Amino acid sequence: MERLLVTGGAGFIGSNFVHHVVNHTDLHVTVLDKLTYAASRESIAGLPEGRVELVVGDIADDDAVDPLVAAHDAVVHFAAESHNDNSLHDPSPFIRTNILGSYTILEAVRRHDKRLHHVSTDEVYGDLELDDPKRFTEDTPYNPSSPYSASKAGSDHLVRAWVRSFGVRATVSNCSNNYGPWQHIEKFIPRQITNVIDGIRPKLYGSGENVRDWIHADDHSSAVLAILERGRIGETYLIGADGEKNNLEVVRLILRLMGRSEDDFDHVTDRAGHDLRYAIESGKLRQELGWQPRFQDFESGLADTIRWYQEHEDWWRPHKDATEAKYAEKGQ
Repeated sequence: MERLLVTGGAGFIGSNFVHHVVNHTDLHVTVLDKLTYAASRESIAGLPEGRVELVVGDIADDDAVDPLVAAHDAVVHFAAESHNDNSLHDPSPFIRTNILGSYTILEAVRRHDKRLHHVSTDEVYGDLELDDPKRFTEDTPYNPSSPYSASKAGSDHLVRAWVRSFGVRATVSNCSNNYGPWQHIEKFIPRQITNVIDGIRPKLYGSGENVRDWIHADDHSSAVLAILERGRIGETYLIGADGEKNNLEVVRLILRLMGRSEDDFDHVTDRAGHDLRYAIESGKLRQELGWQPRFQDFESGLADTIRWYQEHEDWWRPHKDATEAKYAEKGQ
């Protein structure tokens, strides 16, 4: 494998993967990205031009997708509409990108017999009760609760059907919540970090009891690369780093790491349809492929992320005022 096509490689998780591949392999990477509001050229700026190329295009456009797939050895498919709240306001972009776009990728890799890894989310499984000791596994039934998670569930099922029906050489991964560099400041952790930098009190949805299983984006990237290189065709792998924290704990830890009182935050109206708890059991990935996260505890990964936002204000500053204005309209 010499040439890798990464869809959505200018977005948050995709760009972290591109950086990881450049730093840990000799692969040439082509990024196919529509450059929606959640992506930016700056996320992959500075990488060697001889090894990283950006093509601006839509994954639902077969004329753009087919020649790129034909020219590469493998495809890692990150591209997706992923903001839950936006999917409640208008589901249509989620259906087009996450389902039709994934279908377009699948047909191209089928025509040209290329290796595919499809990146998905743990939200396809719905949520768990706060006092439930169980975690999601590869055998957990799907139970999506939003247009976003339903569209991702649909794309997962398409991949598995194309493996079984047409022999497409594909794998699937479902990952817990990512945090780290290059994440849009509309998202929970970077929004709170940048608020503290600006002297604004962080905002906590509801009581803050909702639990997420956090993983640093670089650890997600190393897991995806391991699956691409060594994963068994047709298999699904869950990616997690044992980072279960409720939102209240996360806000207080951000404040403490940034030298503020742990109670220096405001409660705001909870999100509609806010899932209670996600939790990943990643034993299959660790045992089969020998993967381990670099950030063994959430606090060290969060401290690394805070430093990044402190040192890269030029990246997020142009979007801050508009982002906060949108939240203010919703009382959040």
